[in-house]
Amino acid sequence: MRIPVYDAFTATPGGGNPAGVVLDAAHLTDGEMQRIAARLGFNESAFVTKNDAELRIRYFTPGHEVPLCGHATVAALTALSEAGMLPEGETFVTTGAGVLPMRITGGAHPTVTMTQTPYEEKPFTEDTAALLDAIGLTEADLDPALPIVYARTGLWTVLLPITTLAAFSRMRPDNRRFPEILKAMPRASVHPFTLETRDADCRMHGRHFSSPFSGTVEDRVTGTASGAMGGYYRKHVPGGKPGPLTLTVEQGHELGLDGRVTVHVPEKEADPIAISGTAVLRGYTETEL
Repeated sequence: MRIPVYDAFTATPGGGNPAGVVLDAAHLTDGEMQRIAARLGFNESAFVTKNDAELRIRYFTPGHEVPLCGHATVAALTALSEAGMLPEGETFVTTGAGVLPMRITGGAHPTVTMTQTPYEEKPFTEDTAALLDAIGLTEADLDPALPIVYARTGLWTVLLPITTLAAFSRMRPDNRRFPEILKAMPRASVHPFTLETRDADCRMHGRHFSSPFSGTVEDRVTGTASGAMGGYYRKHVPGGKPGPLTLTVEQGHELGLDGRVTVHVPEKEADPIAISGTAVLRGYTETEL
């Protein structure tokens, strides 16, 4: 199979988060999709099945299937648009998180706007010091003004507020420890963030450390976690409550990247959050079933 690889949340090949995109996956079994994702080795790969009645995308990490993925959705819809398989405008995509509205705009260089699920959170009651130690930090790095929570707009992660941007270059994740610490949700990822940003036009800076079950260590630029950050910002950050709100999240700088995710936060918490971004073709990878 010759599989296109797209970098999402960037306009520069090699500068964003890569995802393999299989545009005609209807003939593949679950096991074949899992094997392809493992061989590609990206945080997620997207598998598209499309007929006149339904556009469906499934998402696989090297270790297992996940219900939703932001960067792989942006990659897949860009690939479909560039292949002439999906026109501009609104479409509905069936995912493991439900049927979600999406929009493609921008012609030859499309922007994808991806609606996610409404923001949800649950309190984090586990050992804070152990969690910080598992990513190479101490409690002195924690922002005491903001809560740690489990959060999702499609996929659960731990949102971990950090005081300074400088702490992000000191992070050294030991993902193997996450399940024993995250007793309430042992398969959750960990997403430290700070309100201190490199770019004055951005509101939040983040990194994303994968669950060890996924078979990867760090996600370069994260669409679903950025959506959750938007819901968190509206609920917990002073000045974040009046809405609707559009904010930009930056990610990837510690890995030599410059990823940007635009997050569209509705005024009401019960309404779904959306993200938008672009993707660019990096190249092609050949693999066998």
